[in-house]
Amino acid sequence: MSGTPNQRIDAERLSNEVEGYLLWQARISEAEQRAREFVRPLEWLTTSQRVEIEQRYVDDSLHRAQRDLERIAARCRSLRTEYESRYRHLRHRCLALTLATCAGLGLLATLLYLA
Repeated sequence: MSGTPNQRIDAERLSNEVEGYLLWQARISEAEQRAREFVRPLEWLTTSQRVEIEQRYVDDSLHRAQRDLERIAARCRSLRTEYESRYRHLRHRCLALTLATCAGLGLLATLLYLA
């Protein structure tokens, strides 16, 4: 994809939103299907009772799915923060090791030159 960085970010954001929307719609369809399967054996229910139970089942399923997604998103943010911190620490250690090695080699070269 070509364009400015802002256009790419907007396109990625739009793509993520569309993907999220489609996944959520799939979750709704799945919850509705499971609700229908749940009430199917309950033949003694009236139509209004069946509809109410199906709706409560769907609402509960979607509420649980939303809580799960929020928990997963929070964990992802936590892991990202943790990994960024570890990566920053590792970069500092590598930089310190590189500087120490260069200083040691510089000192060795100076000592050999003077000898």
